[in-house]
Amino acid sequence: MKLRNVLAAMISGVALSVVFHAPATAATTLYVATGGNDAGAGTLSAPLATIQKAISMVTAGGTIAVRGGTYMLATNIQITRSGTSGAPITLTAYGTERVIIDGENLDYTPGAVGSTIPRAQRGAIHMEASHWRLAGLEIIHGPYGVYCAGCDDNTFERLVTRDNYETGFQLQGSSAGNQIINLDSHGNRDPRKNGESADGLGIKEGGGAGNVVRGARLWNNVDDGFDAWAFTSPITIQNTVAYGNGYNRWSLPNFSGDGNGLKLGGSGGTGPAAAHAVNNTFSFKNAAHGFTDNGNTGAIAISRSTAWQNAKTGFDVDGGSKSKLTANLAVGNASAVALGSSTASGNSWNIGGTWPLAGTDAATITGARNADGSIRSSNFLVPSNGAAVGARI
Repeated sequence: MKLRNVLAAMISGVALSVVFHAPATAATTLYVATGGNDAGAGTLSAPLATIQKAISMVTAGGTIAVRGGTYMLATNIQITRSGTSGAPITLTAYGTERVIIDGENLDYTPGAVGSTIPRAQRGAIHMEASHWRLAGLEIIHGPYGVYCAGCDDNTFERLVTRDNYETGFQLQGSSAGNQIINLDSHGNRDPRKNGESADGLGIKEGGGAGNVVRGARLWNNVDDGFDAWAFTSPITIQNTVAYGNGYNRWSLPNFSGDGNGLKLGGSGGTGPAAAHAVNNTFSFKNAAHGFTDNGNTGAIAISRSTAWQNAKTGFDVDGGSKSKLTANLAVGNASAVALGSSTASGNSWNIGGTWPLAGTDAATITGARNADGSIRSSNFLVPSNGAAVGARI
């Protein structure tokens, strides 16, 4: 029998099953552009039109790259699906292009006086997800800029949240392990609450270990620069700048902005005891205190930080906290320190004498950032005597 006949006979008695295994899909990049089309493939040459469409398509480990331009929102951006620890999802500006996400057309921009913003509508970007990286985006005119609740292990890098109708960036609820790096948040205000609520950055009303703020600049916000109101877990704050907060630049009636540079927790003296740690941070020219425990009864640690020309106390830690102040500089405030039961060593007021400064021009520290997003170095508020006291950037 010929070979072909043998094979034919064998095949006729066997049911063959052929399975094709597609290769594992590699993490992809989806592109969004103002001139795109949501029916497109999301490629660089056929980009999508909306960030929300890209979010609905992206998979763990994938990237959404947004081309430059202004994206006017009809509904807020919702991020509710998580990446994984080994494959986070990235939402980023494309290259060095400037991406502006504008929430002016959303509800509650601003809300009526006394109104409450429904949870799902909080934020031009509303996020309830983990293992994301958001980078290089500018979020403006929203009912909050970025609002993240129940969020773990996210990285927020080189964001700008400005001129929003509530807090520029708010992290809330059970949220742990988040890094907020090189944030600029300014000009945020809340007409619906007469200035009582809108901070540059809030990590508040919740808890979760391992949240870090590094390299933030928080200025000219209607309430506080940074607010940790009723957050039960320690927050680490480093290399940060807060200034010009708490002034009524918008002529809001019945103005009730607080005006602290950094409000480190508390809730009226009865709140949670959270041992926040602040290092190498400047707070200056705020309408109230430079740094305040605000009734947080925890063991706050503030070291190598500077309070300058604040309208009230430079370091206000007499609200029940057991703070430890080390090697800090207070110059030109209404008063240097309110210590209460806290302890202090090696600070300018412990050392005594006068403290002339090498530089008082904030132009470098408040101006353009370095290419990597870090704050440019200067001699701003460095003691002329060279003492290892106060912040250095």
